[in-house]
Amino acid sequence: MKPLNEISCSGIWYMLCLFSLVLVVGTLASLIRSLRERRTKGAALLACFNLLLGFALFVVLMDCSMSVIPEGDTQRYYLSFEYMLFAQPWRLYGGLAVLSAGLLIATDAEYIRFHKKNLTPDAIRQTVNVLPEGIAVMDADGTIRLSNLRMNELCSELTGTVLSDGTRFLEQLRERGEQQNGQIFIHADSGRVWLFEDDVITVGHQEFRQIISKDVTEKYRIIEDLKEKNEHLKDLQRRMKAVSDLSADMFIGEEQARAKAALHNQLGQVLLMGQYYLNHPEKTDPELVCFTTRQMNRFLLGEAAEPDELPADALAEASALAGAIGVSVVLSGKEPQEAKMREMIAQAVTECAANTVKHAEGDCLTVRTEERGAKLVVTITNNGRPPKKPIVESGGLLSLRHKTEESGGSMTVSSTPVFMLTLEFPNPPKKT
Repeated sequence: MKPLNEISCSGIWYMLCLFSLVLVVGTLASLIRSLRERRTKGAALLACFNLLLGFALFVVLMDCSMSVIPEGDTQRYYLSFEYMLFAQPWRLYGGLAVLSAGLLIATDAEYIRFHKKNLTPDAIRQTVNVLPEGIAVMDADGTIRLSNLRMNELCSELTGTVLSDGTRFLEQLRERGEQQNGQIFIHADSGRVWLFEDDVITVGHQEFRQIISKDVTEKYRIIEDLKEKNEHLKDLQRRMKAVSDLSADMFIGEEQARAKAALHNQLGQVLLMGQYYLNHPEKTDPELVCFTTRQMNRFLLGEAAEPDELPADALAEASALAGAIGVSVVLSGKEPQEAKMREMIAQAVTECAANTVKHAEGDCLTVRTEERGAKLVVTITNNGRPPKKPIVESGGLLSLRHKTEESGGSMTVSSTPVFMLTLEFPNPPKKT
């Protein structure tokens, strides 16, 4: 078997040199990667040993090429130790190269397994970069610690500079944008509307400031549309007030008050329905929201005489509308069949459902009906927060009381220990 010095500058020798050079580069990259990610010491030590092995192999091969004795030259250019290395079979060095390659493959395989089982900084950075929202984290002095691609793009688009100073970036946003409740709305040149939120987060014992941006173009358009409709409603209310002031007829004044209450209740129901649809589109029937909103808009804009009247089964429709704003209605007991009485209960369900969302932050309404002698008693409760103070009847509740008393019934509202609305109606005579 030929020693290494006899194959120097041959094809096999060149192949070994090239292979050892590739191993040196690969093992060096593996060592740098292990140190940068601060993985286990075993992985770093293995990469370090493999680098030394590959580098030593490459040095021996290079020195061997310089030890060739020209013809007729009797001098020796290498030491006895070097001679011992060069006199070893070349297959030994080929085996060492294969061993180093195997170690490099094992190191890379361990790196792949580590990334599959552990959350690494690179994985976090890549995940943050693909988010549709922009995110940036900075120190108290404004030094940026983390920012994803979306936030960098927004900073470049809105300020024309690179995101490096978070404090200055926030100042520029406040100068350009519209502030509402601590949030900043920015109209970008691209036509999109972005919502920026500034918050303080704590990691360990250190505080950081976090900036998050969201694309709210569609929601902003809806809000602006609602504002326009609200201005129209205010104008309508002013006109109705002027008519009420000029009218001295008690009957006309009473009818106008009822119309205002009905308009207020129906408009509030539509607005709550639209808000719930924006937050929970998967739980809401879009056709019902679209139809109800269109009818109310037509009425407000003067395109229709009045909103569509309730269908034949008013109680079922009231339950469906309550569900459209996120309140489920649970009916227990024997339901009355008389249309007028179902309409009264439907009005109570509609008013209580709206108040459950606006004031109690609940999502379930329980309606119990029972016969007590010659009376039909209806009690309505919710699963929300109990009122903090006695309830002042106005608007829908006051209108409900007037209708209940006009029909010969009575209404009681209690706020402790929980909210409870009780309606008592004369039980209609049973048909024989």
